[in-house]
Amino acid sequence: MSPTPLAPLAAVPNAVRDRLGAALFERVAGPDGPRQRDRIHGRPGPRWFAPDSAIAQVHADAAMFVGGIRALLLQSLHPAAMRAVSEHSGYRGDMWGRLARTSTYLAVTTFGHEDDAQAAVDAVRSIHSRVTGTMPDGTPYAANDPHLLTWVHCAEVDSFLLAHQTYGARPLDDARRDEYLAQTAQVARRLGADDPPTTYAALQERLRAYRPELRATPEAREAIGYVLWRPPLPLAARPAYGVLAAAAVGLMPWWTRPGLRLPLLPVSERTVVRVAGSAAVGTIRWAMTPPAVAD
Repeated sequence: MSPTPLAPLAAVPNAVRDRLGAALFERVAGPDGPRQRDRIHGRPGPRWFAPDSAIAQVHADAAMFVGGIRALLLQSLHPAAMRAVSEHSGYRGDMWGRLARTSTYLAVTTFGHEDDAQAAVDAVRSIHSRVTGTMPDGTPYAANDPHLLTWVHCAEVDSFLLAHQTYGARPLDDARRDEYLAQTAQVARRLGADDPPTTYAALQERLRAYRPELRATPEAREAIGYVLWRPPLPLAARPAYGVLAAAAVGLMPWWTRPGLRLPLLPVSERTVVRVAGSAAVGTIRWAMTPPAVAD
């Protein structure tokens, strides 16, 4: 189900659209966002992906707001991945900074010059090489473990795809869906993932293979507390964020809900949450689209 058009928004002045779009962009991209945007989109030269590619379509859509939250929730279920985030990430004190770095990485590797895209991958690989530790049972973990990287990748692209198919302006057909996965796999392989899936069927098979490793840990529930219940946002912004978060929770598999203490309301999620989520994503899409394109 794609968002329904929000006709009343057409009557809102462009200045309001610009202010809202700028506020959203700054929150997601960080204070350095405008400079990064100019570099990503303005530097001439070859890219890894064409402007009309499936990866560009998915990663440019406002449904990524829902997909990104859902990805964080799903990724938290791998104890080793969550332990690495808990011990080495600054999400407790700098959640928005981490979001800005992640969104910039996605933008550079999707839309940026190929040299900048490779530099971004190399920078992340360098960071991962220093993220090591031990699990409570003494088992070592490492962020550059190909198996762990593949889990993070699979959870991410599954979330982005599901959010796009549910809330995106133009859902993908089966061929474009596989194209998206083949393209994201190119980036994941460069990062060190182990044979990332290149078709939707292979993605679902790989996710099922990870199921025995997944469980909700105290670290996962703590992180979800920050993402869902205590986001570092002004009070005025929390209702809108709450709609996006509810939409993300509504896309989580049923088996993840008890351990992560997520609500399961099937009827409401298919009706009230879906309508509210479509409206929220549609408003973000409107706010972040230049008037000459949107009007």
